[in-house]
Order: sequence, then C-alpha cells, then structure tokens
Amino acid sequence: METKVIDARGQSCPIPIVLTKKAIDAKPEKLEVIVDNVAAKENVTRFATTMGYNVELKDIDNGETKLFLEKK
Repeated sequence: METKVIDARGQSCPIPIVLTKKAIDAKPEKLEVIVDNVAAKENVTRFATTMGYNVELKDIDNGETKLFLEKK
C-alpha cells in the first residue's frame, strides 16, 4: 500500500489539520505529513492521535518535521 504524503510546509494552522483530516477521511493505513512549525507539529500529532493513529516524529532539515501516521 502506498503512503499518502501531505506537504504542509509554509502553512499555518488550521491548514495542516484540514489537509490531514481530508487525507484521513480516505481511511489510509499510513500517512506522512511534513510541517515546518511547532504549532502544526503539535496540532497534527494531537489530531491524528484522536483519530486513532500512532504518530512517529522525525526532525529533518531547517526546522521541518515529518510525522509518520499509522492506523492503530
């Protein structure tokens, strides 16, 4: 199964949440979200957890973070 990737860099909340919700509505097993600010990282993590996903964070260059979401 292919992992859906959402690039939310340069977007302030609530846009990263909206993009993540739209992707989650398709009920993927795995999802990857790229963000570039702390608020988006925290908010997407909290939202994904409430939607039944495990979240693994990986910091990448320039303050960006990849969030790996996997259905519990």
